Amino acid sequence: MSTHELYTKAPSDLQWQVPASGAARFSWEYDEGRARLLALYQKGKDKQWDGATRIDWDLEVDPYDPLGTPDEALSLYGTRHWAKMTEKDKGDLRRHYSSWQFSQFLHGEQGAMVCAARIVESVPDLDAKLYSATQTMDEARHAEIYSRFLHEKIGMLYPVNDSLQSLLGDTLRDSRWDMPYLGMQVLIEGLALAAFGMIRDTTDKPLPQQILAYVMQDEARHVAFGRMALRDYYKQLSDAELREREEFVIEGCYLMRDRLRGVEVLENFGIPHQEAQDFSEQSEFLHLFRKLLFSRIVPCVKDIGLWGPRLQKAYLDMGVFEMGDSNLDLLMTQDEELAEALDKQRFEAEDAARVAEVEKAIADGAA
Repeated sequence: MSTHELYTKAPSDLQWQVPASGAARFSWEYDEGRARLLALYQKGKDKQWDGATRIDWDLEVDPYDPLGTPDEALSLYGTRHWAKMTEKDKGDLRRHYSSWQFSQFLHGEQGAMVCAARIVESVPDLDAKLYSATQTMDEARHAEIYSRFLHEKIGMLYPVNDSLQSLLGDTLRDSRWDMPYLGMQVLIEGLALAAFGMIRDTTDKPLPQQILAYVMQDEARHVAFGRMALRDYYKQLSDAELREREEFVIEGCYLMRDRLRGVEVLENFGIPHQEAQDFSEQSEFLHLFRKLLFSRIVPCVKDIGLWGPRLQKAYLDMGVFEMGDSNLDLLMTQDEELAEALDKQRFEAEDAARVAEVEKAIADGAA
């Protein structure tokens, strides 16, 4: 079945072309590089994995409750529309919300893959090119995994959200080599990581938990890469150049905060656009989710040296300023450890099952 047939509303064109600008840069210096970045490149090589084998795709998923989403997390909960819904209607709503969330993850990962490839092309230093090449492979794997989950387990896709597409376009059209880092590594992936983590830590469904944990293990390296490269570069920029980048961050944060809320889902259930917006704005879960969305971005932005008065004022307005003091390194370490613990738990169970099978065969043979 073509993906076109699985879209709730098929895009008018299955290709999106973003005009490229900027220079492709080569480096003829092959012997030197930043030790920390080269160590990250080595880690990127060591940690490559195959999504077809590391993830247990035999695990069953109920497409009408893929994530174990509680009723309170749905924007229609408690409204007059909710009171009229049957259990089947509620199952359809959960399916649509899960499809919308994972579809945006999928589109974002394809964007990350393209941005990582753009960084390979445009960044001036070879050590950064080497690491970006491993990240390009990581993002390809993530897009493959989310696509498979949507096709095989949910059977439904949503088009890319207008705001996400707008931020992707702005990131890719800019000719300055650092902008794919800032737009993708800091903003889009920072928002995605927070969303991934919220679902990973609340779902009781093993397959999406595996997918999100393993993807986040990779993303911890990507954020570290972006921080390293941008922190070094932004120390060299003038106040005017830093302000330009802060404006880009402010605009991107407001764009994602105000518009990435799943209104498209409610419209597919016959809710008028304005009413769908109102229901979303009244959702306590959305307010909590919005705040958590910035748990990875604010400390990263502060760490790389973008912390001017206008940016601080914007974060105060959003109610997320205090997150600038969050320990980003601790969050990333936890992301890696959770994936490793999940691996250990899974493989210990598989080993125990194999031992039991062998012991039973020996016992049957002796009998």
